[in-house]
Amino acid sequence: MNTDMTGKVALITGAASGLGRATALKFAKAGADLCILDVNAEGLEETVAMLADSGRNIAHETVDLSDPEACTKVVVDTAARFGRLDALCNVAGLIYLANTPQMPLGQYQRTIDVNLSAPFHLSQAAIPHLLRNDGAIVNVASSAAHIGEAYAAAYCASKWGILGMTKAMAMEFQKAPIRINAVAPGGMITNIAANFVPPEGCDFELLKRYSGMRGTVEVDDVADMILMLASPAGRGFHGACIDIDAGITAG
Repeated sequence: MNTDMTGKVALITGAASGLGRATALKFAKAGADLCILDVNAEGLEETVAMLADSGRNIAHETVDLSDPEACTKVVVDTAARFGRLDALCNVAGLIYLANTPQMPLGQYQRTIDVNLSAPFHLSQAAIPHLLRNDGAIVNVASSAAHIGEAYAAAYCASKWGILGMTKAMAMEFQKAPIRINAVAPGGMITNIAANFVPPEGCDFELLKRYSGMRGTVEVDDVADMILMLASPAGRGFHGACIDIDAGITAG
């Protein structure tokens, strides 16, 4: 597959750790220059250090993606700095597990702001640049975009929303030189998994219903798929959602 990104520029969110970091490393290896974002400044600096020997031009910004104006500004800044934008990878995400009646409003709102609204605002600002370069948007959904998951109403809402937004934008731009797709991973060993806190009094039998029988998904495998969809190898994909969940949503 031709995943060469030489001469192209990618904007990647959530790059301080986990899937976002793995995606940044894959894109740099494929030849792309990068602007990487995260709210975690320390983790972002660690990623920058890991990219130091890549030979690529790397910009990084500490950004709270729940701020719509910050989302717009970072796209404008990236395009101005590099002179172009070829790929937007909306990787950043978070989850709070809670009994629905007790979920704090702040947790619900931040889930929607980061997981759903931020990709919209970033895409809104990026699309004019991507149209000029036959570019691509890759959104990270989840197996939770296909099935209901107990104690994750806000998270499921945000990921079902990402899937719907991906397909709606793909339809809007059917006649334009841009590709808009999503990946839907199952559980991965990332900071989200490491910080897993079950809600008080939860029924663990319900939690196990969306734990894959084949175990977790490899982060690098998902990062490879993000790169493929953003690269020339993904030229036939538009409005697709690629499930990488080790069979969680198979039935």
